[in-house]
Amino acid sequence: MPNALPPAYTIVPPNRPLNGRVSPPGSKSITNRALLLAALARGTSRLTGALKSKDTTLMAAALRQMGVSVDEPDATSFVVTSSGRLSAPDNALFLGNAGTATRFLTAAVATIEGTVIVDGDEDMRLRPIRPLVEALKSLGIAADCPTGCPPVTVHGTGRFGQGRVEIDASLSSQYVSALLMAAPFGDGPIEIALTGKDIGARGYVDLTLAAMRAFGATVEARDDGSWLVQPTGYAATDFHIEPDASAATYLWGMEALTGGSIDMGVAADAFTQPDAAAQAVLAQFPDMPAIIDGSQMQDAVPTIAVVAAFNNNPVRFVGIANLRVKETDRIRAVANELNRLRPGLAVEEGDDLVVHADPHLAASLAGRNSRIKIETYHDHRIAMSFALAGLLVPNVVILDPSCTGKTWPEYWSMLEGLGVDLIPDR
Repeated sequence: MPNALPPAYTIVPPNRPLNGRVSPPGSKSITNRALLLAALARGTSRLTGALKSKDTTLMAAALRQMGVSVDEPDATSFVVTSSGRLSAPDNALFLGNAGTATRFLTAAVATIEGTVIVDGDEDMRLRPIRPLVEALKSLGIAADCPTGCPPVTVHGTGRFGQGRVEIDASLSSQYVSALLMAAPFGDGPIEIALTGKDIGARGYVDLTLAAMRAFGATVEARDDGSWLVQPTGYAATDFHIEPDASAATYLWGMEALTGGSIDMGVAADAFTQPDAAAQAVLAQFPDMPAIIDGSQMQDAVPTIAVVAAFNNNPVRFVGIANLRVKETDRIRAVANELNRLRPGLAVEEGDDLVVHADPHLAASLAGRNSRIKIETYHDHRIAMSFALAGLLVPNVVILDPSCTGKTWPEYWSMLEGLGVDLIPDR
């Protein structure tokens, strides 16, 4: 992890294309899935290419609390040794604002014989989890969340039930992934079915299924809205984690805005994560589509929206209602901060975000001497996305840059490595 960062960075526009080689960090989504599955597998699993960040550190710490050995032999590896079962921790599991860890563990701890409290920070305590808790109850698992958000108390009996469970996944696909990963500990086959066809970022369920199968699970997609999981448990395995596609979106954004070329060592079509679809959209800059459906690449929307501010034509983002229940309300946050660049640059229309693009935006702000302070809302994606605006607009100040430690601790040193000057506030 890097040294403590200053309270703010002012970005100096490089006035040239950004070229170079950058290795994006490992996928947060896949790392946290692999950590949990390795913890549920009997034996020793070696995870390579992994992300070491705040979110994955919190997941690893929680697994250690439950009796799992998690070693870190180098900067991109975990070695996980487990009996194949989690044990009741002595204290509540604290997971900060890590959505994947919180949702996944809420289901996984139901396999424990004992009471477990899954909790997070003040932001996590505003993020809904009731649909997952209700699904657990339907399997006969005693669980409650009085506010509809963490903390969640799970009274496990060591059994995960069997039969059919229905889940409303319109707010988050992580609810489905959580149930899927715990289901191999059922007393019999478990069918997980959506109550409707709406699901946030379905591609992340595909990531879950691929990881489960790698650890020996037998799971079958029965149709577009249901999956059948056999009670196989998991087997330890060695597992390689691909680079993070959400992180790659910032690099694709840098290429688009500066006309540069950044070699990531991996082609866009080699990613299995849904956010990789952003590359095809960003490659169309400065003529990105007038309507962009962000439903299946939700974490990429802030990146594309900041780039869209400099597009030739306005852009409307649709299918993004779920962004309101991320680390912050990202629709509102992106609109607010784009309007700090210039009032009226963005507007919320229901759950759509409209960016009133201006290809002359950078030129119109070139003579502005006052600093444009970007509030980041403790949200790593707001910080990293709005850093892209600072590549073209002078005096853009990113507040709380350390929040990028959630998924990319080296983000700012990466920018400096590409030749971007950052002026720290002290």
